[in-house]
Amino acid sequence: MSSRKILVVDDEQNICQLVGMYLQTNGFVWKSANDGIEALELLANEVFDLVILDIMMPNLDGWAVCKKIRETSQIPVIFLSAKGEEWDKVNGLKMGADDYIIKPFSPGELIARVDAVLRRSIGNQEPSNNLTQVGIIRINKSARAVSIKDTPINLTLKEFDLLLYLCLHQGQVFTREQILEQVWGYDYFGTARTVDTHIKTLRLKLGNDADYISTVWGVGYKFGVQE
Repeated sequence: MSSRKILVVDDEQNICQLVGMYLQTNGFVWKSANDGIEALELLANEVFDLVILDIMMPNLDGWAVCKKIRETSQIPVIFLSAKGEEWDKVNGLKMGADDYIIKPFSPGELIARVDAVLRRSIGNQEPSNNLTQVGIIRINKSARAVSIKDTPINLTLKEFDLLLYLCLHQGQVFTREQILEQVWGYDYFGTARTVDTHIKTLRLKLGNDADYISTVWGVGYKFGVQE
């Protein structure tokens, strides 16, 4: 993962440190602000790739900060707030936020959502020709085509989405729940068994190269060239 820079805005210093620790562990660079005014000053003078923003803060609350950001920038914004009513989430998204996470939160959920928002907003981590390659596995995103040593393999829609997601995050370990959220979507009501089933069929289609997908016992799966 490249060192993308994230601004964490929360008036509780312990929350900033906790979020920052999770981000740093997962390869991100981060900086914190303890109120909205400080956040806007930092955004005016430094380049960030994403903002994690609390709502209830002194001087300038998160609603006002998000509104101000959207006047001049499309930088991704994720609200991280204890305000968990449906109205709060709807209002945050209507104001231009890219996601809304309710406190208390899990480290896995936070990182998965940050990663998903960055992929959606930047969306061009792949080469400009839409080709992604890991080892001998080659994926053409726009054509939704996969080949191994130039031999095409036929995948279902979800098998393709699953393989692409894992390829774009090679070396990272994901729980079944994280994969469900990112590949099937947050509104999907299936179980973790859905992931296991698709991993099984995907491995069958990869044949002799099935070991690109590793099982991390007690956690989930990761993708990459085996050493």
